Amino acid sequence: TRGFPFLGRCRGSPGAQRSGYLDVAVLYYTMAKLQFISSSQGLVLLFLVLALSGADDVNHVYADSDAVIVWTNRIGPYHNPHETYGFSQLPLCRGKKKAEHHRVHNIGEILEGNDLYDSGIEVSFKNNVERASICSQTLSKRDAEELRFAVEQQYWYQLIVDDLPLWGMLGQLLPQADGKDIPYLFTHRQFTFTYNGNRIISVKLVYSALSPIKEGQTLDFTYSVSWKPTDVSFDDRLEKYLDNDFFEHQIHWFSIFNSFMMVAFLTGLVFLILMRTLKKDYARFSAADEEAFDALERDMGDESGWKHVRLDVFRPPRRLVLFCSAVGVGMQLVTMAFGVIADAIVSNMYIGRRATMINTAIVLYAITSAVAGYVSGGLFRQLQGKAWIKCFVVTCAILPGLAVLVLLPLNFVAMAYNSLAAVPFGTMVAMGLICLLVSAPLALAGTLLGRHWNGVAREPCPVNPIPRHIPEKNWYLEPSLIIPLGGLLPFGSIFIELYFILTSFSNYKFYYVYGFALLVLVILLIVTACVTIVSSYFLLNAEDWRWATMSFLSGASISIYVMLYSLYYFFMKTNMSGFFQTTFFFGYATLFSLLMAIMCGAIGYLCTRIFVRKIYSAIKAD
Repeated sequence: TRGFPFLGRCRGSPGAQRSGYLDVAVLYYTMAKLQFISSSQGLVLLFLVLALSGADDVNHVYADSDAVIVWTNRIGPYHNPHETYGFSQLPLCRGKKKAEHHRVHNIGEILEGNDLYDSGIEVSFKNNVERASICSQTLSKRDAEELRFAVEQQYWYQLIVDDLPLWGMLGQLLPQADGKDIPYLFTHRQFTFTYNGNRIISVKLVYSALSPIKEGQTLDFTYSVSWKPTDVSFDDRLEKYLDNDFFEHQIHWFSIFNSFMMVAFLTGLVFLILMRTLKKDYARFSAADEEAFDALERDMGDESGWKHVRLDVFRPPRRLVLFCSAVGVGMQLVTMAFGVIADAIVSNMYIGRRATMINTAIVLYAITSAVAGYVSGGLFRQLQGKAWIKCFVVTCAILPGLAVLVLLPLNFVAMAYNSLAAVPFGTMVAMGLICLLVSAPLALAGTLLGRHWNGVAREPCPVNPIPRHIPEKNWYLEPSLIIPLGGLLPFGSIFIELYFILTSFSNYKFYYVYGFALLVLVILLIVTACVTIVSSYFLLNAEDWRWATMSFLSGASISIYVMLYSLYYFFMKTNMSGFFQTTFFFGYATLFSLLMAIMCGAIGYLCTRIFVRKIYSAIKAD
């Protein structure tokens, strides 16, 4: 029932939908090939159309007695938020009104797993309904078994009215005298609407009238509707969905303050190391008074091991293509993260707008591919890399490759369960075309610009053709210990926010404190930079010149703690169960951990590179 997102109805109908991304990409490609537009004009047009394709076709304005459609969307076990199915899969009758399948609007809604059908419940704007019949049905043996299973598994369902989500439980288990729980089904729904002028402000759903679920039982489904005026404005109608007591709890503010203190401490430590190093260099190489240097040496101690490796410190790391590509993609993820959060803050993207956030992420992924190409291409040339086309291909393939590697098995699981979480083939094709027709050209343009504008190596020290022997060092200076410890403090700066984010997805809460998210993101990047700089400084003092790889892996090690926390959260903070939900939770957790590793690894390396170039630029070689 769900296919290509661009096969929609005409504008203005209840099933009207926005243009899909695939036809936008094909339109751009065709117009460019036929020379109706230049490539640069086509990219601008593509960006504008992609951005506007998230606009809403429905104006939410009603005249008296206008039809208000109640859409059924999805169902699933209450404790398994990712395990969702189409409401139409339930063996329930529907109203007499002609069924209308409302196709989803865009790729984001498809990826979120939406599938809307007209429920057949007849509602008119400002018209009360005392008690009306929806339909009646007699349960067969199979119907009774399926409904009994759904109630025993605590299935919930979602309705959509005027873009406002409603949730209800399908039924309830009632204890009997013999100690057994018997499933009952709710057969009556009470809708309470509030309105301001000609707009709907809120909808409340109350379900009642329990009926036993058994073979041969006749179920009479009914509903009632009441309308009440309100002074709440249309712009504020989503506020009631927000859990202010949870997200704005005192612990949230305390975690931000604690992270700021950590940032202040680490920043001060890096500044102290930098000033100490530079002062000693100037004293050693520039001071005329030898006694002044001796006094400074006694006061500050001798930590000059890093100077002995100056001819090896700028040696390119191994697997240069993969390394530079990962750094470029990491900076792309940083740009995407800031862009998504900024858009969420500006557009109040919270209630029911996860699909919009997915759309925003897709658009930003395509656009910021130029950032990945620019960083990876420039860095690859600075490090004397030769196969730049290979670097460009790997840069383009990292994010899609990770998505396919993690999400494709999950899609097979969803298909086996006939779940709405399964992504249709048409959407996969659309995503592939976005990667090929939009992301790859922008990445290529970024690579060429990076090689031209940012490809000149400005290393303060030459590189010795023969690598220097790395002496033995104390156990606490081994990279095998420094790398995993490097992610501990960055994780400590975000784990409270990670708890709120995970809770918003597992407990049906709407995350809306994007200002907190922005602060935590800035703190995470600063802490990661400071920790990797300090770790690399200790490593260089031990005359180990492999700081480049170590700094990336040290920042990337935050993924270890994110994954461990996901394990703890799954088993200790949720009631999730079953193969479907377990695979999806840990699949998403794995993908998130890998993206965090790439992002923090890139920040750690680039900031450490600036620090290393700064301290070695003060050395006057003999």
